[in-house]
Amino acid sequence: MDLKTVLQTIRPSFLVLTPICLFLSLSVSLATESPINYLMFCLVMIGAMSAHISVNTLNEYYDFKSGLDLQTKKTAFSGGSGALPGNPEMAKVILIVGLATLMVTIVIGIYLIIESGIQILPIGIVGVMLIITYTHWLNRSPFLCLVAPGLGFGVLMVVGTHIVLTGGHTQILWLVSLVPFFLINNLLLLNQYPDITADASVGRNTFPIAFGLQKSNIVYAIFTVAAYSLILLLITKGYIPNMSIIALIPMIFSLFSLIGAIKHASNIGDFPVYMGANVVAAILTPLLLGISIVYG
Repeated sequence: MDLKTVLQTIRPSFLVLTPICLFLSLSVSLATESPINYLMFCLVMIGAMSAHISVNTLNEYYDFKSGLDLQTKKTAFSGGSGALPGNPEMAKVILIVGLATLMVTIVIGIYLIIESGIQILPIGIVGVMLIITYTHWLNRSPFLCLVAPGLGFGVLMVVGTHIVLTGGHTQILWLVSLVPFFLINNLLLLNQYPDITADASVGRNTFPIAFGLQKSNIVYAIFTVAAYSLILLLITKGYIPNMSIIALIPMIFSLFSLIGAIKHASNIGDFPVYMGANVVAAILTPLLLGISIVYG
């Protein structure tokens, strides 16, 4: 077995998004002064990381089987890892990794339901459905494909973790979860720009394919404004501390990425600085927000 190929398809550099979202949820939980069971948090982390690995590897497998992997232009942020075209004999192994990590997620989810109550079940079901349907079905619906990443990483992970840790949820929690929701949607949206032609050739119908890059840029701008306006609203209403103003700093990176998207359109993959800035905004914003909630 070629471990290098397995590691490439797991996309380890992308996995940092999961602990960041869980940290934001933990921060809100700590702010409620509820007793935290860190063993349960560790189980949530393992389950969430397994889910992320499952999405990545299954997506790599099906992109290889569909022929998409042979058509995309590989960049640091789009086009897939390119691992399987050079090692086609590893395809079944990658499929097994994807299914095995999905099973780990399901088993941990069942245990969390037993320990935390049935209220976590709907979140678990939706999460599993997102993993199973993302490549084959969700990518054929522009609107579902647009919001699926933020729903999975932003809303489900943040809210689900909080329910496991505290036994309940609040309106503030849902509002806070919308910050990563908008930014992670933007993260995947921009990454789709360089792959428009290749994605369309295998039947995908992402938002940029269905509505064009000009409207996609408008959506990116709306999501950016929504994320950072929400932070301001939560501060002014006193729901989160004034220190949370630091979470507005990464907006500079989102605006920089938007400029790149407007300027370079589908060629933005040739200018990784813009796509990298988009990643920084999606990661740094919830991180700073979480830190400010804990210490503010």
